[in-house]
Amino acid sequence: MYSSNPYTSRCNHISRSKKSDISPTSTLYYLPKNSLSKMPILGLAPSSEPTKPAHFDIEKVIRPNILALHPYRCARDDYQEGILLDANENALGHSIPRSSNNIHPELQSALDLNLNRYPDPSHDEIKSRIASLRSLPGKDHVFLGVGSDEVIDLIMRVCVAPAKEKILITPPTYGMYAVCAQVNDVAIVRCNLNLSGDDGEGGDNGRFSVRVDDIKKTVASDPSIKLIFLCSPGNPTGTLINHASLRSLLDYEPFKGIVIVDEAYIDFAGADASTASLIQDYANLCVMQTLSKSFGLAAIRLGVALAQPPLIQILTNTKAPYNISTPTAQLALAALSDDAVSGMRQKVGTLVSSRSGLLKSLENLSPLGVGPSIGGNDANFVVVPILNQQTREADNVRSEGVYKALAEKHKVVVRFRGKEAGCTGCLRITVGTTEENQTLMRELEYVLNQI
Repeated sequence: MYSSNPYTSRCNHISRSKKSDISPTSTLYYLPKNSLSKMPILGLAPSSEPTKPAHFDIEKVIRPNILALHPYRCARDDYQEGILLDANENALGHSIPRSSNNIHPELQSALDLNLNRYPDPSHDEIKSRIASLRSLPGKDHVFLGVGSDEVIDLIMRVCVAPAKEKILITPPTYGMYAVCAQVNDVAIVRCNLNLSGDDGEGGDNGRFSVRVDDIKKTVASDPSIKLIFLCSPGNPTGTLINHASLRSLLDYEPFKGIVIVDEAYIDFAGADASTASLIQDYANLCVMQTLSKSFGLAAIRLGVALAQPPLIQILTNTKAPYNISTPTAQLALAALSDDAVSGMRQKVGTLVSSRSGLLKSLENLSPLGVGPSIGGNDANFVVVPILNQQTREADNVRSEGVYKALAEKHKVVVRFRGKEAGCTGCLRITVGTTEENQTLMRELEYVLNQI
């Protein structure tokens, strides 16, 4: 009886937006049509290793105009040392006075960087440290973007032909997949996650687990689907996708495209949770990560794509030059030092422990209409429904009222997610500091007594 609602049916198509093909900034060179059937990827060293899985051919996934692209070659691709008179930079440097009241004290050290020079276009040391952290062979398995959002947009542009081909997403999920698709005039197919809690929360078959058979059926019937976007742990679901489900999709011969797994919250999910361990066995897998969450560096906007070298080379060929700034790169290098990574893991442990404490505190508000948390609780947030006081059913009106009252009257900001598939009445609450969590609970109890 819910089939008319695109968010509650398992798999359905959404019509395309009006055309707005976003082309790469680099100059395109087109080869004759008959030469596009088998083109090498520019910049990629030849390899005699067989592709796994055997049914995947990246050159049939990437758009022909992207394969034919001659990347923009910037000045720092050639030389990075010496008297640099090749890039039309300002040789006299920046003009920000150290005495300026407009500079925060903590940013003063940034003035010592070579801000008048374009940054390193490749950032090999950052890539090498990330590869080591995620147990990958080397820097050729790592791409850096301006947040994961650049990676999402770029992989869509290189793989999916506007107004012709599609992506598949699994609601409830991160909203930028759909936004990027609309910007790029790419149609969306939605296959909902399991929205029922009959088999528990999270895990292999519980609420917000992946409906693998539904996805297989959908991609088998529609070869225009080029990309499958999965979020693990999910946002807003907080639920980890198990490796068996992912392997099943990667091994599925009828699907010739790429599976992208967004792991922004992966460090909160425990050891061995990342699907990056599967990359060496699957050329059709791309794992996205970020320094925004566990590393606590949301402000520097550094996203990561992990994949086999052919896809990484394609993304590198297509990105804008100098996409990662010098201040961002310096902070990222510092964050990836051994001491900083150890500190990150300690803070993750603290937040995971606080997550458990927050869930227990929320349970104590059950008499006031806070329902049991839903999803796997594998990230740095929890999701709880706000219930109608009379019916004890999830209530969007009351939930949104609580959300607005907390933000506008009590200066405690959580996120209303009640309009997402399977999230009726839900608030998503980030795990804060001990003091922030205590304030949240005090103010939430007050608001619930009023609404």
